[in-house]
Amino acid sequence: MDIEKLRALLEGVREGSLSIDRALERLKSLPYEDLGFAKVDHHRHLRKGTPEVVFCQGKTVEQVVKIVERLIQDGGSNILATRASEEVYRGIKQAIGAAEYHSMARVVVVCPKTTNPRVGCIALISAGTADLPVAEEAAVVAETLGNRVERIYDVGVAGLHRLLDNLKRIAEANVIIVVAGMEGALPSVVGGLVDKPIIAVPTSVGYGASFHGLAALLTMLNSCAPGISVVNIDNGFGAAYQASLINRMCTKSRN
Repeated sequence: MDIEKLRALLEGVREGSLSIDRALERLKSLPYEDLGFAKVDHHRHLRKGTPEVVFCQGKTVEQVVKIVERLIQDGGSNILATRASEEVYRGIKQAIGAAEYHSMARVVVVCPKTTNPRVGCIALISAGTADLPVAEEAAVVAETLGNRVERIYDVGVAGLHRLLDNLKRIAEANVIIVVAGMEGALPSVVGGLVDKPIIAVPTSVGYGASFHGLAALLTMLNSCAPGISVVNIDNGFGAAYQASLINRMCTKSRN
């Protein structure tokens, strides 16, 4: 339940169009709802401004569908299901109907609703095309959360001129997400060129000594460029959420 729905419920009680007993029934599961296998956090939208996000990996299709059904029970929209397979998407689509699947990002947006206008700007940079699944996860999540996203892909350090050609677009953003695998050097390069906060995302892309993203993670953690924070390997969702918080703060401070 978001703030506007809670306000409408309280207004209904005040005006007499909704009984106290009915309102209590609606509020009873507001903190969370115990499904046995999951405790669905209905209060998160009030605390954080966005509904709970469903991480699908490790869950059955039935479990994901049940959680999503409960999250939309009060007319919720833009419910995110991350690390979702085609099978999970088909299960959600069959049960609920209103859903979009972003196959590269492996993200399902349930009851999608475009936020217009999208606020601020997040620059999303990827080092290589192989990093796109993680970059697209970040992009889809950020857009669903109401941000404007500027995608700048395949501009890694192996051809630095590609990055420099896009420097003006990058510098106009409020916050920058940089996604890179292999040795993970790109966030350090970007960090030496701009005055904006950077969220670095190491990916598991690379040959044997990259250790499934560990090499990139350690490079980013040891960056000498200031203003860089680092999320976990392949965690496009985490980067997008953090970037969204920063972007909204920047936008509010200018209004």
